[in-house]
Amino acid sequence: MRVLGSVMAGQHTPLGAGRGEARFHWIEALALLALCSAYLEGGIVKALDFNSALGEMHHFGIEPAMPAALATIALELLAPVAILAGRARWAGALALAVFTLMATFVANRFWDMTGAERFGATNAFFEHLGLAGAFVLVAWHDLRAPRS
Repeated sequence: MRVLGSVMAGQHTPLGAGRGEARFHWIEALALLALCSAYLEGGIVKALDFNSALGEMHHFGIEPAMPAALATIALELLAPVAILAGRARWAGALALAVFTLMATFVANRFWDMTGAERFGATNAFFEHLGLAGAFVLVAWHDLRAPRS
């Protein structure tokens, strides 16, 4: 909660810094929280139900499952914290972009499906592609922001 408090208080690197947009920190904070919410929720749920996290790894054929589940939990918790805190935001955003692309190619293989299953997986694939693009934009804006 301290991280979210620092974001809400404007103690981070604002995406619009230097362009007269400083008064909209709360919009930026909410947008970044929304962007990171699925990863925070996923990391917390996997950490609280590690057996299900292992089951998910096995379901997608990811072995060895235990280190993969631990790495996923760490990434899903630490990268959003970096983004929300504005410290190494670009690194957290790029890590989640790469992770999202890799995960969507594993979990949403619509080209191997038919019928309703293909329809749902196709939508999920392109939604995740857009999410990865949003993280690339966050990284790009952070890397271009003036440093103090």
